[in-house]
Amino acid sequence: MKQFYLLLIAVIAFAQCAGLNAQTDKKASADIPKAPREFRGAWVATVSNIDWPSSPALSTEQQKSELVAILDKAVELNLNAIVFQVRPACDAMYDSKIEPWSEYLTGQQGKAPEPYYDPLKFIVEEAHKRGLELHTWFNPYRAWHPSAKSEPAPNHVSKAKPKITKSYGKHLWLDPGEKETREHTISVIMDVVNRYDIDGVHIDDYFYPYKEKDKDKKTIEFPDEASYKKYVDAGGTLQRNNWRRDNVNRFVERFYKDVKTAKSWVKVGISPFGIWKPGYPSQVKGFDQYEELYADAKLWLNRGWVDYWTPQLYWKTSSPEQSFPVLLAWWAGENKKERNLWPGLFTSRVSDREQSWPASEIVNQIKLTRAQPGATGDVHFSMKALMKNAGHINDYLTSPAQDIYCKTAIVPASPWLDKTAPAEPTVALKDSEDGSKLLSWKAGSNDKDIRWWLLSILTDGKWNYKTLPADKMSFEIKKDGDKPLPSMIAVSAINRVGNESPPTAQSIK
Repeated sequence: MKQFYLLLIAVIAFAQCAGLNAQTDKKASADIPKAPREFRGAWVATVSNIDWPSSPALSTEQQKSELVAILDKAVELNLNAIVFQVRPACDAMYDSKIEPWSEYLTGQQGKAPEPYYDPLKFIVEEAHKRGLELHTWFNPYRAWHPSAKSEPAPNHVSKAKPKITKSYGKHLWLDPGEKETREHTISVIMDVVNRYDIDGVHIDDYFYPYKEKDKDKKTIEFPDEASYKKYVDAGGTLQRNNWRRDNVNRFVERFYKDVKTAKSWVKVGISPFGIWKPGYPSQVKGFDQYEELYADAKLWLNRGWVDYWTPQLYWKTSSPEQSFPVLLAWWAGENKKERNLWPGLFTSRVSDREQSWPASEIVNQIKLTRAQPGATGDVHFSMKALMKNAGHINDYLTSPAQDIYCKTAIVPASPWLDKTAPAEPTVALKDSEDGSKLLSWKAGSNDKDIRWWLLSILTDGKWNYKTLPADKMSFEIKKDGDKPLPSMIAVSAINRVGNESPPTAQSIK
């Protein structure tokens, strides 16, 4: 009995001691500075093998190696998202039962990788291991690209559904005026949303095609006479141009709603051409996507049919008729629903060649984006420029003097999707036999929608940050040469829409 009471006294004393430590850590937790919030993405284009794979003749292991190198470079540069093109032209860079394997992957449309692997499953898993979001990028209507060399596979839409496929100049295009086109493209996108653990889904500026010209330099009219006649015969009253815009509007609205219904946390993004119409704002001149692509991009942003908006602002800050900051400010003014605004940057224009952009142009554009209220990140086109360090762009991005991407940043939240933050995690520190320490943690309140763990690490008086995937619940602290050990680490949980829990701080002694 005496032993029981002695044990009980020891347990109470330990609990009191633990409580004192928790209070001390709780006070420290309140003083943890918030990690920077900024979307830092890069497009990885697969059409024409722009970014990946470098050749369709690569082996499976070489393809995987290139993907890993892309992701490792993103981590090295403190990016936090990759926008990966999975459907260049009604084909698939993943295992699809709806559309054929892309020839840009294996050299022949319809041919699977050998040995078999699913590139999308692979890049999703590898990106998440590294704390990176993975967004899938689709071309909604392009059915064949001039760079293609192989014959269409038997299940390609041009053979399986020829009535909705139109020859236009050097391309094949799906007719947006056909209901079956919308159904087909939505089914492709939703197949990926439902089967893969992606963070976002993204479409670009290819709605109706950019105008093609014949051998006499005359503009070729898009061949949608049959679908427009079907519309008119059914009682439709819109003029043809307005009908075309309405076709795209209905697709964009449904695309957003269907993704939200299936997985509300998957972010929907669109990267339209950077100018809505010439004259908006007044000094802007150039291509008119409203009249040429039948894309009423302003309407989609005004209505909030996106979670993030990435206008392709591919002009210099000094361009008088297409000024980067002027266009960015205009789009910010049209962001009525306060969605994430992350402009696209033409980083591939940077090089040491004459007529190219200096790296300082991109640096200045990032600084201007940070100065624009409502804009919280950027997307680089494309990853190839960052892989090559074109024009020393990487040196500028990571230079402490420039203060661009020197520290890890967290993707901004999307509060219109959900405002509830995860509960504060519990943390434990354990000494290991080799002299290192192991910090481990658990979710509070059995939270199940955690996407990331954020470690806020205080070393030598300076805070740095690290993101880990939800299934990684420990962090080893060990001596690394002459580098000082952290004096404190705080752990917080971030859910799928970017809401962060209160941090739990742990002193490292």
